[in-house]
Amino acid sequence: MSGRVVLEVAQWQGSGAATAGRLRDGAARLAELMPEGRRCTVALDGGVGSARGGVRNADVLERNLRAVREALAEVPPGDTVVTVGGDCGVDLAPVETALSVFGDRLALVWFDAHADLNTPESSPSGAFHGMVLRALIGDGPEGLRPVRSLSADRVVLAGARSLDPDERDLVERRGIRHVGVEQLAEPGPLLAAVRATGAEAVYVHIDLDVLDPRVFPAVGTPEPGGLGIDDLLGAVRALTREFALAGIALTEYERGEDTGQEEAALRRIVDGLFGTARG
Repeated sequence: MSGRVVLEVAQWQGSGAATAGRLRDGAARLAELMPEGRRCTVALDGGVGSARGGVRNADVLERNLRAVREALAEVPPGDTVVTVGGDCGVDLAPVETALSVFGDRLALVWFDAHADLNTPESSPSGAFHGMVLRALIGDGPEGLRPVRSLSADRVVLAGARSLDPDERDLVERRGIRHVGVEQLAEPGPLLAAVRATGAEAVYVHIDLDVLDPRVFPAVGTPEPGGLGIDDLLGAVRALTREFALAGIALTEYERGEDTGQEEAALRRIVDGLFGTARG
């Protein structure tokens, strides 16, 4: 019988935020909140690495990518992987795995305030979390490329509102669909965008900075004008009612000095997506 596996990937070295170290505690707390089920904590290189080819900590990120791939190879066929991070770079191997199963029947919905479509040459920071989606569509730096890339016309950006000029050009040039924050107030435009890809299954990536920082400020790169929690949950539920769920990730939670707001928000998200959050 198929089930759900929670993969905890507490990688922080792909983030460009000064507070990136908080991602380790964020990943651990997200994993703790998940309902009962099988769990796997991926053993990572926790150190600082060296830059190469315009990517900060490239050597560490490569070792971590191999570790995530090895963990995914142990997941029973048919199980749905819930990846909790960690920076957005943790989602390279899970999306790669979903693509190996579903092939051209897969669409990737990228809930994120940012497009993550930079290259080492265009990135202002050299942080891989701003390059991971570009890598997934075939333009990744050496050592951080998927085994199989995803066609750009199978990608739907959802809630992105801070794109660099090169990213905006790429979205237009490669035909990447983009559903803005205002359009996500009801699920119709998002569903139409995914239907237009021809996909039967969907992988859902959630960078928590897609939420408005007034709702959830515990991220490294907050951007104003984001989603509310109900809009996010409504969008994901609509997707999973119509399409098979190939996998889902929650990333970029920087756990800090919580006043209770972020914990309450996280419980709403976990309850809404997965069932009752644990204590």
